[in-house]
Amino acid sequence: MGSASVVLKKKDGIFRLCIDYRGLHRVTEKNMYPLPMIGELLDHLRGATWFSKMNLASDYHQILIDEADVRKTAFRTRYEHFEFVVMPFGLTNGPAAFMRLMNDVFREYLDMFVIIFIDDILVYLRGPKEHKTHVRLVLRKLQKLKLFAKLGKCSFWQQQMGFLGLIVFAKGVSVDPAKIEAIRDFWRDFRVFGSNRSVVHHHLPPFSLSHRFEVSS
Repeated sequence: MGSASVVLKKKDGIFRLCIDYRGLHRVTEKNMYPLPMIGELLDHLRGATWFSKMNLASDYHQILIDEADVRKTAFRTRYEHFEFVVMPFGLTNGPAAFMRLMNDVFREYLDMFVIIFIDDILVYLRGPKEHKTHVRLVLRKLQKLKLFAKLGKCSFWQQQMGFLGLIVFAKGVSVDPAKIEAIRDFWRDFRVFGSNRSVVHHHLPPFSLSHRFEVSS
């Protein structure tokens, strides 16, 4: 029959196809290739003053599916059944497979002037002259293997850079203010909701039993 699918609109207005592969996941042998620990990656940035980052476009779609496994990616829409010939988003082994690919591609540069987390590549170094050389090496490697970066998510020759939800700079690492603001907004909205709980709890009996949050002012 194929897996169920739905189309969702992303923040940038682009539509993304989402497929429910839970049935396939239950019978899939898990790829145990490890993802790097973010803390360990950031340790390599100690002393770095220049940063460039690249994010691959439609990352998983740049990996071909083995012909024998194409049928396993089948999904259904209201119009027809389809199969992927490239790796779709949502597969349980997707992150591990892509991480292995990226580590194999950039192995000679890893932890020297490159760190990678799945499709996010960060080039770092102390001096701008060497940094320029290293950025070119990374771009040439991508070009040679026909791996394509998304220009809108790339940034070059910066002394402060957003990476994996953090801000990296010469003196260390800090949390991205945008991430903190999202948490502040949540608690602000929660306080408003909490102040009105006496209004709603009569209409929602289970609410009066389950509402046990203590929110400091």
